[in-house]
Amino acid sequence: MSQQPDSQALAVASAAAMLERDQATQSMGITLIEIGPGYARMHMTVRPAMLNGHQSCHGGYIFALADSAFAFACNSYNIVTVAASCAIDYLAPCFAGDVLQAEAVEQSRSGKTGIYDIAVTNQDGKKIALFRGKSHQLKEPVTAIG
Repeated sequence: MSQQPDSQALAVASAAAMLERDQATQSMGITLIEIGPGYARMHMTVRPAMLNGHQSCHGGYIFALADSAFAFACNSYNIVTVAASCAIDYLAPCFAGDVLQAEAVEQSRSGKTGIYDIAVTNQDGKKIALFRGKSHQLKEPVTAIG
C-alpha cells in the first residue's frame, strides 16, 4: 500500500516541478523562499533593466512577481490551477536594487475555484502593491508523486 504525501510535502513537490519548468519566473530572477498549502513567498531584486521611463520599477514586473506567487500558492495542492482573473493596486514605487517580496495567502478554496491575496513589499516592509487572484482548477496533477 503506497503512502500518500502530507500536504506540506505535496506543496514542496508541486513547487519544485513548476519551478523547473517556469522559464518566465527564472528569467526574472524570482526565487521561491517558502511554500505551503495555499501559501507562497517569493523574492525578486529590481534590476536596472526593469526600470521604466521614470526610473522606477515597471508595473509589469511587480505584477509578474505577484502572479508567480499566486501561481505557486494555488498549485500547491498538486492540481493544475490557472488564473481566472486577477487585479493589482500599485501603492508605491520601487527602484533598482530594491528587493521585493510577494506573499500569497489563500483566502478561500471551494470546488474548483480559489481566491488568493498577494502583498508585495520592499526590503523595508513598505507595501508596494496588493494583488488579488481568482483561480480555477483543472483535472491533471502538477507532478506525479506518491
